[in-house]
Amino acid sequence: MALRSCWRLSGVVPRILWNNTVQFEACVLGGQGSASSSVSTRPGYKKLLFRTFSSTPASTDVSYEQLKELLVGRKAVVIDVREPWELREYGFIPGSINVPLAQVNTALQLGPEDFKEKYGGELPHQTDNVVFTCLAGMRSKTALNTAITLGYKDVRHYSGGWQDWVKHEQHR
Repeated sequence: MALRSCWRLSGVVPRILWNNTVQFEACVLGGQGSASSSVSTRPGYKKLLFRTFSSTPASTDVSYEQLKELLVGRKAVVIDVREPWELREYGFIPGSINVPLAQVNTALQLGPEDFKEKYGGELPHQTDNVVFTCLAGMRSKTALNTAITLGYKDVRHYSGGWQDWVKHEQHR
């Protein structure tokens, strides 16, 4: 009975499925627990308010400075999703691995040896920090979404792409 009166979860599951954000509340005897905030309801109980459930990271964009830091510290696998001719014609970010966008889905499902043989770099694990880049940020965003659907957890993209990289490098 107390459980029925405390949990106000009706409709939460459908909202989680339809929205990225959900709010719900629960009454906890003794008021122990973690939540974003709590308020007293009746003696011995506290109403806990839980907020902002999201299945995606708050920000997936990486700035030039952040990417530079990740590359220097070797804290991320950087994958350039442009076509090989683009890298030959325009240049590439040192330390990046070229996996054309059309091959990202297949490439991230290869075995480590096959990936290394085909792309010349280490296959990132699903828990590795992976940053996708392209010319101007459009294709890298698509690659990021592909990686997420394949179960990669810590994926971001350099939204400025090669154009932003060159602009910053010329000023150094």
